[in-house]
Amino acid sequence: MRILLVEDEPDLGKAIDRTLKQEKYIVDWAQDGNEAWEYLDSQWTQYTLAIFDWLLPGLSGIELLHKLRAQHSFLPVLMLTAKDRMEDKVAGLDAGADDYLVKPFGMAELLARLRALQRRSPQIQPQQLQIGNLALDCGNRTACHLAGNGKNPTISLTNKEFQLLEYLMKHPNQIVTTDQIRNQIWEASADTFSNVVAAQVRLLRRKLESFGCANLIETVHGVGYRMKRGEI
Repeated sequence: MRILLVEDEPDLGKAIDRTLKQEKYIVDWAQDGNEAWEYLDSQWTQYTLAIFDWLLPGLSGIELLHKLRAQHSFLPVLMLTAKDRMEDKVAGLDAGADDYLVKPFGMAELLARLRALQRRSPQIQPQQLQIGNLALDCGNRTACHLAGNGKNPTISLTNKEFQLLEYLMKHPNQIVTTDQIRNQIWEASADTFSNVVAAQVRLLRRKLESFGCANLIETVHGVGYRMKRGEI
């Protein structure tokens, strides 16, 4: 799942960015409102959630919300702010925020709020995915092999492996291009080498095969990859 984080305080932004990545989210971090709008104006449909600080250089969080909702976007937005007056909260919610978190806050509460937004949003895809004998729990960020003997061993995945597998499983039997995968799995600011997707697919295949989940990811030469829905 891809999150746009808009926070101009360096220490807080780094802490949130680190926490989200530890939870296997893909994060694009913008430090002012104008930079954030460049992300949103070109690719808001690629994001699952957004976190806006209220007070930002350039466009404020409220202004970002107004512009986003003017595009008829239903992207769930969590507003962060030091403003704790009731009228400020009302103003944020009326502008289109889905939830409101007052600074200072704990990272555990932030993650809980994000999980709640995922459950409430109609655009969020199912939390449980299964193809053949491979199951993915998007909520708990875990994968397991359905062995059929009552023992379902957990498959240990890196952040990138989980993100790649989640993206492919959400598009079963569909060809996804190398560029689509790169845009979804790596942050916009990441410096990636040309064959990074192929290398990541090889690592993921090797790990799945070691758990008995073989022949799931098909290479479509010259185009990209396809996750096969059929029986293994």
